[in-house]
Amino acid sequence: MDVNAAVAAAAAIAGLCTGVIAMLAFRWSERDQARPTRTSLHTDAVLPPGVDTVLSVLRSSAVVLDESDSVVKASSAAYALGLVRGGKLAVEPMLHMARDTRRDGEIRQVELDLPRRGTGRGEALAVSARVAPLGSRLVLLLVEDLTEARRIEAVRRDFVANVSHELKTPVGALSLLSEAVMDASDDPEAVTRFAGRMQIEATRLTNLVQELIDLSRVQNDDPLEDAEPVSVDELVAEAIDRSRHPASTKQINMAVGGASGSGTASGSSDLRIWGHRGQLAAALGNLVENAVNYSPARTRVGISARRVTAPGGDLIEIAVTDQGIGIPEKDRERIFERFYRVDPARSRATGGTGLGLAIVKHVAASHGGEVTVWSSEGQGSTFTLRLPEAGAGRDRRSPTGPDRVEEDDDRPYDTDPNAEIPAPEVLP
Repeated sequence: MDVNAAVAAAAAIAGLCTGVIAMLAFRWSERDQARPTRTSLHTDAVLPPGVDTVLSVLRSSAVVLDESDSVVKASSAAYALGLVRGGKLAVEPMLHMARDTRRDGEIRQVELDLPRRGTGRGEALAVSARVAPLGSRLVLLLVEDLTEARRIEAVRRDFVANVSHELKTPVGALSLLSEAVMDASDDPEAVTRFAGRMQIEATRLTNLVQELIDLSRVQNDDPLEDAEPVSVDELVAEAIDRSRHPASTKQINMAVGGASGSGTASGSSDLRIWGHRGQLAAALGNLVENAVNYSPARTRVGISARRVTAPGGDLIEIAVTDQGIGIPEKDRERIFERFYRVDPARSRATGGTGLGLAIVKHVAASHGGEVTVWSSEGQGSTFTLRLPEAGAGRDRRSPTGPDRVEEDDDRPYDTDPNAEIPAPEVLP
């Protein structure tokens, strides 16, 4: 009996100990779960109320740092710019700014050039960084990407400088010629010669101003607001008529060919482009005018049009081929830049302003198309306009242009200056 009582007492004591241990373990677990961890210290709960919502709608890259310089919050744009790596701010100048602001509470701002991630070409990323205190322990860093704004400003600055230079040349020539006319007032032959030069410079100045106006209008207007189906035949006829006199003077034949289907030749096509008639006429007119101006005497300029099939809808291709001097390979990437001329001396002789191809490029892009060039020195060049066909063009408003049409050959069709153009109609 005493043995049974002893066993029962031992069992009771063991059960009591087990219960006490279980209760202590349960309480310890609850307290451990309630204790803030290192991870929870860097969650949104640390931020003041409403700050997380504000940061999520900012266009700037945002980074919030705590008193140990660890990243509490960072936007996806901050990671994309390479500002945050491994939970730390990776840009040393910004980190120093954050520490200074945490120490004295002053707002700081600086512009920096950062290396662009993933490129080995030394390209810089221009940013503006602003640091401000956020509460008593946190620091807020806002970073604005200024790279595109800097590029646009550089383009604008170069454009103004080029315009000033181009305007100065004919204006200066007119001033000198007027003085020469005054000095030669008793020499009718000299007066006539100088007056003729003045007319040439005045025409050059007029053309430059007009092309500046055209370029500004092309860049600022939406051509598809007043778009309509435009006949390709009418555009070609207008472009030829515009260059008829200089072509006749140089005895250059202009041959016209058309295609109403996929490679099917016909004397008269029914191709139509959806767009602004005036801008399309100016673009094609510039291409034909360039072909005539840069072609030797007694050669030929060809204008061909055809329909091609593309994934986003049918395109109309208009190709202008000349037998001129060709374009060096190093210059082909830049010929569509404003005021860029392969041979400035020859451009002055032909009256070129360096804006014609820039206008062509902007017209093609604003109509959802593109312009490309094939050229070989000594053989000639072919400029090809690819534009949406009327009916499909209303849905093709992308400024980047349509998908490129793959060719079996690297050269555009009819790029050989000696090749025959379908259905030629030789004009004097």
